[in-house]
Amino acid sequence: MEEIWIIGVGRFGRLAYERLSERRKKTRFVLVDPSVENLSRCHGHRLSKEAANGVTYLSRHLKAPESPNWIIPALPIHLAAEWALHIMGPECIRRRTIPSEIDPLLPNPMRGRTGDIYVSHATFKCPDDCAEPRDICTVTGKKRKQNMFEILREMVLGPFQSLVIRSHQLGPGIGGYRPAQLRSLLEVMKRSPGPFLVSTACRCHGVISGIEKI
Repeated sequence: MEEIWIIGVGRFGRLAYERLSERRKKTRFVLVDPSVENLSRCHGHRLSKEAANGVTYLSRHLKAPESPNWIIPALPIHLAAEWALHIMGPECIRRRTIPSEIDPLLPNPMRGRTGDIYVSHATFKCPDDCAEPRDICTVTGKKRKQNMFEILREMVLGPFQSLVIRSHQLGPGIGGYRPAQLRSLLEVMKRSPGPFLVSTACRCHGVISGIEKI
């Protein structure tokens, strides 16, 4: 049976579960959130709830061959980057400030409190059920010049190596990635000197974290 892990069960995680559980009748879902109250809002027969920190849960349970088919990050941190930092440990890697020289290379960059940079083709609030068409924006009807995951993958900034996990559309407004994508990211980081720009991005939006080896 297909299995999907939804990490974070706030508004967007709950929407992801409700929409996908309606569409995928043979899929088992694992919902992970430290808030029991958030978890209590979700109901179903093919459902397992884990009251846990999302990064910690992923670090402990993402083991082949028992891995899920898809992971949906739905929490207010960059899950892929935080997972890599947790797995490799503070004795090996740490966050690195991303220099301001990156800003002109990015569409509508905005820095978060941890130094991550959020990017978007949109200058407006996107609908939460966007189908992410291949070529056009559903709001403006205009053609998208380039996919965000391609922009970030091709970006050149000093000594940084750009590593991008592409988020795939699983349903309206719902993006996720395969566990193998996380494992590939980790292997590259282990064998490369860095520093790294670790990104997760779909066609329109993305988040970038700076990481360096110690």
